[in-house]
Amino acid sequence: MSMDPGVEAPEELLEHWVAGWARCRGYRTAKEHGHPAAYIDEKLDDWEYFAVEPGAEDFAYLAASTSQGAKRVLTVLTNDPHKYTALAEQHGLEVVASDQSMMTVDMETQDTEPPWLNDDDLKVAVSHPDGHHQVVVTAHGLDAAHGRVAVSGPYAVFDKIETADAFRRRGLGTFVMRALAAAILEGDVETGLLVASAEGRLLYGHLGWVHRYNVLIMRPSSQSGTPLFNA
Repeated sequence: MSMDPGVEAPEELLEHWVAGWARCRGYRTAKEHGHPAAYIDEKLDDWEYFAVEPGAEDFAYLAASTSQGAKRVLTVLTNDPHKYTALAEQHGLEVVASDQSMMTVDMETQDTEPPWLNDDDLKVAVSHPDGHHQVVVTAHGLDAAHGRVAVSGPYAVFDKIETADAFRRRGLGTFVMRALAAAILEGDVETGLLVASAEGRLLYGHLGWVHRYNVLIMRPSSQSGTPLFNA
């Protein structure tokens, strides 16, 4: 029987999410003051640090590390966003994105059968590059929808679940999620993890996923930019 997604330690969730997310995107990982970090090549060419509900001392250390690079990012998972918005201001950071959520699901509740496309114009390809699994749906050679998943311990980390504007409202997001689940459920995967946009939460909630933490993305106050997560 799989673990209830409500009882995992927050630090465990974060460690495995960062590991799977970084594997999906080809980032290298490290630790900063005991917290996970990833080197973001294509957008930052610098480090992104992660923490879940950090204490004041840990937050101060991570904020100082973030401030050492103009493009560095600190991402905090929390259920008290006002507290960490205030802490960010105190330490010279600003919150540049706050509308995303970490979500989890008990993988035993997910459909493990490979789904079928009911449209002859759509083609699906499943591949397994660089330690993760990828599903791409195309229509006449155009990318209609895609997504990735990587396994870290008993966790499946889903990433980059995206549908092109011209193909929305056709169930392709659900199809991609189910195809990815079918690709990894041969192992002992117990819990699904992902970071979702506000729009994505509607899809994932329909599939049984539950909100766990708000995701705050912070940068040095003189910097600005777009969020790093797309789910």
